Amino acid sequence: MNVGRAKEIAESMDMINVTYEGAPVIIQHVDDNTKMARIFYKTDPEDEREVPVLNLIEE
Repeated sequence: MNVGRAKEIAESMDMINVTYEGAPVIIQHVDDNTKMARIFYKTDPEDEREVPVLNLIEE
């Protein structure tokens, strides 16, 4: 995924299906400079992490 699309999804009110390493996630924030996204797993909202935007897949 590219940074622009990840930001659109993060700011959207719609539930857009995104996965990271095959697991469904929610994008909280995207950093333009580092091209990293703060995400959490839908099944475990406590498990927040920073991941490369390129590794996110829109389903």
